Formats: sequence, C-alpha cells, structure tokens
Amino acid sequence: MQAAVGSQCVDCVRAARPPAVERARRWNASQPLLVTYVIIAINVAVLVLAALQGAKLLDGEGTVANNLGLFGPFVADGEWYRVVTAGFVHAGIIHLAMNMWVLWTLGRLLEPTLGHLRFAALYGAGMLAGAAGALVVDPNALTVGASGAIFGLLAAAAVGLRHRGVDIWRSGIGQVLVINLVFTFAVPGISIGGHIGGLIGGGLAGWVLLHPLAPRRAPMDLLGPLAVALVSLMVCAVAVS
Repeated sequence: MQAAVGSQCVDCVRAARPPAVERARRWNASQPLLVTYVIIAINVAVLVLAALQGAKLLDGEGTVANNLGLFGPFVADGEWYRVVTAGFVHAGIIHLAMNMWVLWTLGRLLEPTLGHLRFAALYGAGMLAGAAGALVVDPNALTVGASGAIFGLLAAAAVGLRHRGVDIWRSGIGQVLVINLVFTFAVPGISIGGHIGGLIGGGLAGWVLLHPLAPRRAPMDLLGPLAVALVSLMVCAVAVS
C-alpha cells in the first residue's frame, strides 16, 4: 500500500493503526455538529413518519401528533414519554423548517464550544423546561415542536456571550431573541408557556455551562442542566396533578 514515505505491507499498515477507541475519539472530534445533525435528522424522520401515516404536511395533524404530543391529561395518566417525544413532533413542514434552521444556526455557535455531551444536555434541559412551561400555562392543549429547546439555546447563547463581555445586540442574538418573543405573544396558537419555559431553563443551564469559571470535566459541568431537567420534571408533575 502506498504511504507517505513509500510503500508498506498491509499488515504493517494495520499494525500502525491506533486502537479503535482512539479512532472513535478522533472521528468524534472531527464532527463538530454531530448532535445538531442527529437532532435535525430525528425531527425530519418523525415528520416523514407522520406524513406516511396520513398527516398533512402543512398542519401536521394526525396520529403521530396525537400519540406523541404533549397533553396534560395523558401525562397525568402515566404517559410521561410525551414530555420528550413532543419536542420531536412538528405541526407541518413550515414549522419544522423554521425550527431546524434556528437549531442549525445556534448549533454552529454552541456545539463546537460546549462539545457534544454538554450541548446535548443543554438541549435536553431546554426541552424539558419548555414542556414544564407548556403544562403550567395550558395543560389541556396539545403541544408539539422543538421551540422550547430552541428558546433554551437562544437564552444560553445570549448568556454565554454576556459571560464573555460580548454585546448581544451587536452579535444579533438579542434581536433574534426579541423577534421570537414578539412572535410568541402575537401569533395565535403558539405555546407561550413552552417558549418561556425553554427560555428560562436554557438560560439557567447555559449560565452554568458557559460560565468562564465553570469546570470542564464531567459530571461537575453537567450539574446545571441536570438540575434544570429535574426541576422541570417536578414542575410537570405538579402541573398535571
């Protein structure tokens, strides 16, 4: 086999390869947006599944939304998986496209900074906090979408920039946050509780994860999003009780 310094036999090349764990670590490091792409892929796959089961691509109503969406009475009956699955169901292709575009934009900013595990923890904390907010404000509404988690990412990005002395208005994050808040309160049918809950949860988790003095080793650096997740689940339990 051709090598950088001439030719080597196949066995020599195989022997010189690093261990599988090291190869996996290097591959993981070469994928700065791995979690972002995985989340986007899951959301797209769920919409495709919904369409195959008869849901309309413009409004998303159908079996998948009914079975996986957030609905207080069903959560009270023990269907707790809905606080997670609702974050991967969308009310049509436009809803999905808008959320995934913002997720991709924020993922490029946050995931390379935080790393895959911390970014996933931040996203999960925002999603659960959004579910808690939605159940507190209107537990009898069927709520779907990744907006709570995305508002959490927006808040974390704003907090992280402020930690580093960056003006959020010059960065554009401030304007994006304000525009999304205006839409939250001005457009009918949007889950106000879900957006505000995600905003609060993501802001708190981001404040811990992105603080300049935060420890950069697990599990200490994950205590912030873990605490947000646990409190969010407690709030969900109270809201549906």
